[in-house]
Amino acid sequence: MYATVMTEFGGPEVLTAAEVRNPPVPEGWVAVKLEAAALNWHDVLVRRGQYGSPLPHTPGADGAGIRSDTGEKVLVVPSLWWGGDESAPGPRWEILGDRRPGTYAERVVVPSGSVVPKPAGWDWHGAAALPLVGVTTYRALFTRGRLREGESLLVLGAGGGVATMAVMLGAAVGARVIVTSSSQAKIDQAVGLGAAGGVLYTNDGWPDAARQLANDAAGFDMVLDSVGTWESSVDSAKHGGRVVVLGASRSGTGVLDVRQFYFGQYDLLGTTMGSPADFAELLGFLERYSVPPPPVGRVFPLDGAVDAHEYLESGMGFGKVVLSMS
Repeated sequence: MYATVMTEFGGPEVLTAAEVRNPPVPEGWVAVKLEAAALNWHDVLVRRGQYGSPLPHTPGADGAGIRSDTGEKVLVVPSLWWGGDESAPGPRWEILGDRRPGTYAERVVVPSGSVVPKPAGWDWHGAAALPLVGVTTYRALFTRGRLREGESLLVLGAGGGVATMAVMLGAAVGARVIVTSSSQAKIDQAVGLGAAGGVLYTNDGWPDAARQLANDAAGFDMVLDSVGTWESSVDSAKHGGRVVVLGASRSGTGVLDVRQFYFGQYDLLGTTMGSPADFAELLGFLERYSVPPPPVGRVFPLDGAVDAHEYLESGMGFGKVVLSMS
């Protein structure tokens, strides 16, 4: 089979197309003939060596295809061995594509519990785009963040997979969703997905401008921070509000005014990819609220992983980036 393989860590150029052996299928595992695989920022970190993946290695957490033993159309659930505690993953937990060969390939082998039926009516690209950002965002908004109808939600960094998914899920449940971006065009696209408006974070004092859009001068009930700007996130939240943090793409460290934080009665909540139970709840949510697939911004062939990673890292796109196997 053909796969994208890296033999060293580094920039996009370390990703090469190669012919490799079909992976064996242990007892209790299944093989999936992949039709599409979606990119995530997590894949960039794997490529750079942040997770110490074994080399040579095929990255990729998201995929959709046909289960080889039954012919069923399935999604690959990338959260492996979560454990028995829903409050946090256990010590064996890992993300597909970290330590084990991932989905940048024509075929992937995963535990049998890590595949679920593809939603009816979804094409392969939209289906492949769902798993990681879907379960991550669902857990952040609902399992951890307790978002409810009628609340206000600020989503930082419109355009990426988590941000676009947050807009769609938040709007579906009846929250007032506001986004931030460096691009007015991305704000406009987010409005098309259900956001009520947005602000340019490149402008000074943007938290004040965002609060004015919350329909509550005190600020937001929840702020979803996937970029790591804690100070601005807390500044945007109302007293008693929740700041849910699930990324650090812009900053790996944060500074908080401790007195402001405890006098404001804020909740600061960390989260990461969700559990299989979160994924099951996500699928029920999508059906109940008739939420469409995540928007796909660009599609590249399997042997175009270098270009796909360069495009993802440029930050210029809106929606998911997908590799197609056909």
